[in-house]
Amino acid sequence: MRTEQRRRDIVRRLYLTGYAEARELAVALGVDVSTIRRDLDALARAGHVHRTHGGARLPPDAIDLPYRLRQSERLAAKQAIGRVAAALVGDGESVAIDSGSTTYELAAQLRARQDLTIVTNDLRIARLVSDYPGVRLLVTGGELLRSTYSLFGDRAVSFVEELSVDRTFLGADAIEATSGITNTNTLEIPLKRALVGIAGSTVVLADSSKFGRRTLVRVAEIAEVDRMITDDELPDDAASEFGDVLQRVAVSTAALSGAS
Repeated sequence: MRTEQRRRDIVRRLYLTGYAEARELAVALGVDVSTIRRDLDALARAGHVHRTHGGARLPPDAIDLPYRLRQSERLAAKQAIGRVAAALVGDGESVAIDSGSTTYELAAQLRARQDLTIVTNDLRIARLVSDYPGVRLLVTGGELLRSTYSLFGDRAVSFVEELSVDRTFLGADAIEATSGITNTNTLEIPLKRALVGIAGSTVVLADSSKFGRRTLVRVAEIAEVDRMITDDELPDDAASEFGDVLQRVAVSTAALSGAS
């Protein structure tokens, strides 16, 4: 991969995740960590990224872009996943909804539910469901992670650990059969683990582009979740690694192409 192309890929990844470790980028792009550090230094000098110890994040004036990009990428697949996930939720239940663009599509399908309690750390999801007449909304509190509009920190974890819900819907940055469900940003991990811990069952929502990859830190083993829902762009051989826990949702090729 040429230097220019690699640096474009680095910036794109940052717009999708908000933050990345140099080590993670080196593995993902197949180069030495020293090469990635030089790339990040060059991108920082050009004002495209902000260097941190061990990695880089988006500059402050680019805060809003990562979420918008994630929300529009593979939208048809995420909407299909959200529809199927919403069918699992009945009136009178309590659910925790993790932050993310795919979990947002689940939330968008819950408007008609009655006597539903929703717990979330995602401010966009909270804003969406706050208008739902049949929903009681609990927001975790904590500190704002601006790149994802999600809340994190000890206060958020303490709040969640006092609760018990029927079902948690968890997002994921990457999923692999051996390394499990992993996340790019270490700040979010304690809350994600708490959301898993309070649930009667845990459902992971992730489009097929998240599979076959690992990122910086583990959120949960595959054995810790009850179901994973993805789209049918995931090949049969890749899907077979997860057995019955994985459900693939049919999405038309045309729709996926339009949403990419």
